[in-house]
Amino acid sequence: MEQNERREYLIRYLLNEEEGFKKIMIPDNAEEQKQLLRSLMNIRMPNEIGEDFLKVQDEYLSEAIKEKGITDYKELKPVEEGIYLWQGDITTLKCDAIVNAANSGMTGCYVPCHSCIDNCIHTYAGIRLRNHCARIMAMQGHEEETGKAKITPAYDLPCSYVIHTVGPIIYDRVRQEDEKLLKSCYRSCLNIAVENGLKSIAFCCISTGEFHFPNLLAAKIAIETVQAFKKEADHKIDVIFNVFKDSDLDIYEKLLSSYERG
Repeated sequence: MEQNERREYLIRYLLNEEEGFKKIMIPDNAEEQKQLLRSLMNIRMPNEIGEDFLKVQDEYLSEAIKEKGITDYKELKPVEEGIYLWQGDITTLKCDAIVNAANSGMTGCYVPCHSCIDNCIHTYAGIRLRNHCARIMAMQGHEEETGKAKITPAYDLPCSYVIHTVGPIIYDRVRQEDEKLLKSCYRSCLNIAVENGLKSIAFCCISTGEFHFPNLLAAKIAIETVQAFKKEADHKIDVIFNVFKDSDLDIYEKLLSSYERG
């Protein structure tokens, strides 16, 4: 199959799963098709799906990520030993694990084509990631606590694992407890990475998007927590701070350079 054939196959399959979707027409435009496929994947509830679908999905997502361009973190220049700063799409980063800023339900974002990192990661990892997360949550029996973390395979992403953590939500002002919980997110992810023998982990800017944690304070907590963790037990794990916005890149560049001088 060519990529456009794979996309149309996946759309038809998902439309046929729901009686109310069967009359939806597949658009001719490739970009509109991509939006429709992503929307269908985003709103699909956790449920097993046929191996025939998964085979085509894996081929489609693998090619889609290649088209975006894969970055191997080992080709990046560290800002200091074991610490990297990279601006880009975390779903294209090749390393041992990337961190997902999840919600307490832990099964991804269900808003069609939402721009949050949770939505992006679940979209390009494929349907099996949501199913895997749902099984974990069913066994746990309650929502994920803020500051904790879970590890899953990355499925169709170029990394090997996804570590999901729930950051604090800021409603008005940042409390001391919120700072402690954000610190716990970073430590929980690092602990899970080390426990699983991982050599590299990429952190997104946890809680700074939809959860409204101030970017500068969040970056300070992230850097201080990572550096303290690496020193405490002399952990050799490589840490990549992944940013998407120019403003976050500027914040991290200034903070990392000041820490390095200090």
